[in-house]
Amino acid sequence: MAPKGTPPEIVDTLNKAVNAVLADPKLKARLGELGGEPMPMTPTQFGKFIADESEKWAKVVKFSGAKPD
Repeated sequence: MAPKGTPPEIVDTLNKAVNAVLADPKLKARLGELGGEPMPMTPTQFGKFIADESEKWAKVVKFSGAKPD
């Protein structure tokens, strides 16, 4: 993630760096040990993922009736 208005070339540079790290075999192995898996994606794909997850979990919270303390 980056602040709103970050120039696209900076976002692309950050995205390439993050995806390179996610491709590292040691990181993949460690994430696997912790029950996770890397999900390299483009900035557009990441934006959609966040929007979809936010919508999904908002429904879960609303259904549960949970309230913030």
